[in-house]
Formats: sequence, structure tokens, C-alpha cells
Amino acid sequence: MNLRTPLPATLRLSDFRLIAFDMDSTLIDIETVDALAEIAGCGAEVAALTEAAMRGEIADYKTSLRERVALLRGLPLSALQAVYDRLRLNPGAETLIATCQRAGLRVILLSGGFTFFTDRLRDRLKLDDTRSNVLEIEDGKLTGRMLAQPWGEVCDGEAKKDKLLECCRALGIAPAQAIAVGDGANDLPMLGAAGLSVAYHAKPAVRAQAMVRIDEGGLDRLLDLFEHTD
Repeated sequence: MNLRTPLPATLRLSDFRLIAFDMDSTLIDIETVDALAEIAGCGAEVAALTEAAMRGEIADYKTSLRERVALLRGLPLSALQAVYDRLRLNPGAETLIATCQRAGLRVILLSGGFTFFTDRLRDRLKLDDTRSNVLEIEDGKLTGRMLAQPWGEVCDGEAKKDKLLECCRALGIAPAQAIAVGDGANDLPMLGAAGLSVAYHAKPAVRAQAMVRIDEGGLDRLLDLFEHTD
């Protein structure tokens, strides 16, 4: 683990009240849109777009995601379940989340992925809240479009940041009491808003800006920062 910014010597997990995770390639081991694209027969094309977006090489994330989702048109609902069945939590995820919950932190999942996955992970891990995208489904198949939600249609970096700040306001805490963990360029806004930003096996732009880098080992390496877990 590497620190870009000096941290207090006696940092405690209970100094924080909220932790926000990205989903794809952070909390879980795959990019769900890429896995769906493999089933749809356009895996290489979508994976290249995803990689460019995560590296920050595509300025318009919303348009990029819409283009990738459009290529999924016609996929049956069973494809979503097949991808969920194969995804795995990244090492240390359950330990870190459970330790944060015991210390009294709210745990949220903010994703440019899809509610089909975030809802199931929320229930499985007993998370407090999520924000992600809704895939439109008609007659049991994806239409290639996403549905608008009260906050907008596409959960991009700004939508992630907005949700993090919204949760801070609801808890009556300052953003400095929030931790954000991510790996791609669309995580940078929420990482910049949080009091402690963590890059997990991240793209170069994220490693360069996050306060803490976990380049080896699991998510629970983050616990090494703290004086002790409460």
C-alpha cells in the first residue's frame, strides 16, 4: 500500500462515518458490461471502449456507456443472471465491509454498472444504499437503452459524487468523514470529494490522484491504515 498524502499517525476507522465503493473491478472482479458483451458477441469492441473510459481517454462517459449498452440489444434477461452467477467479490471485500459496519460506517455502492447487479450485491452484503443504471427490458430482453431515474439517466462520475455528498448530508457529516474506493477515471469525482480516497488496483490517472493506493493484495489492506479496527 502506498500513500500519496501523509495521514495522521493515529487514524481510526471510527473517525469516518461513510464508505463508498465502486463496483466493477473494485468491489467485484469483472466489468459487468464487458461480460454481457461477451455473451452478445461484441466482447472485444465493448472491452476496448470500457478500458478507454476507465483510463480517462473518453471525455464523454455518458455517450460511451450508451454506445456500449446499445450493443447489448436483444440479450435475454438470463444473460444478466449468468454474469451475476460468475462474478466474484474481490479479495478482502467482505472483511473490509463487515469491519466498517461494526465500526458504525454506512456502506454504499456507486456504480456506472447496472441495478441488476448492485441490487443483488446490496442485499447480499447488507449495504445501506446504491446508485447505478437501469437497463430497459421488454419481453424479457434488453432494448439497448437505459431508463431515466429521478437523478438522471446515466450514473457517471458526477452522479457518483452527487450521491456521496447526498448521503453525507443525510447523515449530517462533512465529506471529510467519508471514504471512497475506486479504480477508474469515472471514480475521480467521488474520490476528490471524500476525506480519504483509495485507488484499488487502479488505472494510472486514479493512482496518481488518490491519497492511498492498494496495488497488491485485497481490499482489506485498507485496514492497515488504521490504529485498530473498532
